[in-house]
Amino acid sequence: MHSTYDVVVIGGGHNGLVNAAYLARAGRRVLVCERRHVLGGAAVTEEVFPGFKFSVASYVVSLLRPEIIRELDLPRHGMEILPLDGTFTPMPNGDYLWRVNDHAKTRLEIARHSKLDAEAYDEYGRAMVEMGRFVKPILAMTAPDPTSLALKSLKNLLSLARRFQKLPFEDKYNQVQLMTMSAADFLDQWFETDVLKATMSASGIIGTFLGVRSPGTAYVLLHHYMGEIDGAFRSWGLVRGGTGAISNAIANAAREAGAEIRTQTGIGKIIVENGLAKGVVLENGDEIRADIVSSSVDPRLTFLKMVGSEHLPEDFVEDVTRYKFRGSSGKVNLALDALPNFKCFPGEGPHLRGAISISPSVEYMERAYDEAKYGRYSRRPYIDIVIPSLTDPSVAPPGKHVMSCFVQYAPYHLKEGTWDEKRDEFGDTVIDTLAEYAPNLRDIILHRQVLTPLDIERKFGLSEGNIFQGELSLEQLFFLRPVPGWAQYRTPIRNLYMCGSATHPGGGIMGAPGRNAAEKILSGWKR
Repeated sequence: MHSTYDVVVIGGGHNGLVNAAYLARAGRRVLVCERRHVLGGAAVTEEVFPGFKFSVASYVVSLLRPEIIRELDLPRHGMEILPLDGTFTPMPNGDYLWRVNDHAKTRLEIARHSKLDAEAYDEYGRAMVEMGRFVKPILAMTAPDPTSLALKSLKNLLSLARRFQKLPFEDKYNQVQLMTMSAADFLDQWFETDVLKATMSASGIIGTFLGVRSPGTAYVLLHHYMGEIDGAFRSWGLVRGGTGAISNAIANAAREAGAEIRTQTGIGKIIVENGLAKGVVLENGDEIRADIVSSSVDPRLTFLKMVGSEHLPEDFVEDVTRYKFRGSSGKVNLALDALPNFKCFPGEGPHLRGAISISPSVEYMERAYDEAKYGRYSRRPYIDIVIPSLTDPSVAPPGKHVMSCFVQYAPYHLKEGTWDEKRDEFGDTVIDTLAEYAPNLRDIILHRQVLTPLDIERKFGLSEGNIFQGELSLEQLFFLRPVPGWAQYRTPIRNLYMCGSATHPGGGIMGAPGRNAAEKILSGWKR
C-alpha cells in the first residue's frame, strides 16, 4: 500500500473500475477507493437473505461495450452472459404478448394481435438498426464542444455532420424524430396494438422522470435499443452470478494490470491546491497524494461535497446545482418458495425465463407517470421483472427462486410523508399489482427487500436515487452532459476528471464513460 499514486479513482462502480483498468494497462500506478465493503456500485451482487443472491440494483446487461469486453478479456476474468429470452407481457383481459428472440415466432405472435403490426415490425427493426449504427460510434468518442474553436472539436463536429448527410432521407427523418418525439408518439407511427406500443415504449422512460408521451423519451428508447451480446444487436442478458460478476471481472482485469483496489475506503474531500487536484483525504483522515484524481461519482457529490464550491467558478457551481437527478425508480427483490403462476399463461414455462413486463397499455403507463408528477408513487406502476434463478440456479437454493422487480414511478420527492414511512406501503403496492396477474405470488414470498429512491441514494451514493447519475433528457446529453463546456471529462479543477455515468454517453452497465475518460487522461499525459 502506497500513499502516492499517479491516479486515484474515486468509486469502485463499473465505470470507475473500467477507468482504472485502462490507466493501469497504460503503466500508471492507480488506486481505486470504494466506500462500500463490496465492489460494483449499482452493478453488484449481494446475498441479502441466506442462500439468495440478488443483483440488488442493476439486474440485466446489454449496453456493455464490446470493445471493453474484448480489450479487458472479461470472459477470462469470470464474466459469462446468459441470454435473456424475450419479453412476456400479461394483459388484464386474460391475453398476453410474448416476444421472443426467435424473430419468426415473434412475428407470428404479433400477427395474432395485428397482421399490420407484424409487417411493420420488420420495417421498424431495420430502421432502428440503421439509427443505432449511426449513434453507436458516438458512444466511444469524446463529445465535441460546438462552442469551441479547437481543431479537434471542429473536426469531430464536421465528421458527424458528414455522416448525417450521407444517411438516406428516411433515416435522417427518423433520427430527427427520435431526438425530439415521445416514445409513444414515435411508436404510434409504426404500430396499432396498444400492448405492443406500451411494452416497447417502456424502454424510453427507464431512469427518467418523464412519461411515455413526454418529448425526448424516443431517444432513451434508442439508447436502450443499441445493446448487443456477442454481436447480436438488441440482445439483453443476465450475468452468471449476478451483475456483480461484471464488476468483479473488470476489477480482476484492473488488478492484473497493476491497479490497487481498496474497499471500505470512503473519500472525505479532494485536495485542491492553487486550482490543481493533488489527491484525496479519506473519511478516516488519511491523505493520499496523486497526480490525477478521476471521479466516477456524480457531479453533486464530486463538486459540491468533495471539492467545495469555494474552489469552483460561480457559473459552474450554478450549472451543477441545476443538473437534474430526479430519481424515479424503486426496486423490490423477492425470495420465492416457488414460481409465480400467471392467469393468462398458467404453469411453468419458457415465458418466465425472459423479462416479464407489467405494461398492459399506453394509458396505464401514462397514468403511472401522472401520479408521480404530483409527488405520489404509482398505485399501478410499470414493473420490469426477471427471475434469474431459472437461468442461473446458483443464485438461489434448490427449488427456490429470486425475482427482481424494477419499479417506476417512485419519485424521490414525496408530497406527503417520507420514504422511510412509505417503504412498506410501496412494497405492498408492487406485490398487489403483480398479484392481479399472478394470484399465487403472495403465498410464495419468503423474503422481500424494498429499495426506495432514498435507499438507493443512501446505499449506492446515487444522488436522489437516479440510476443514471442524472436524467438522460435532451438538455443533459452529449456536449451538455453534465455541464455545458465541461462535457469532455475534464473539470475546472486541473487534473480532476469525471469518469462516471454523469458524463457522455450516460448510464447503464456500459463502461464507455470510464474508457473514454481514461483515453482523455492518457492523451493529456502524452502531451
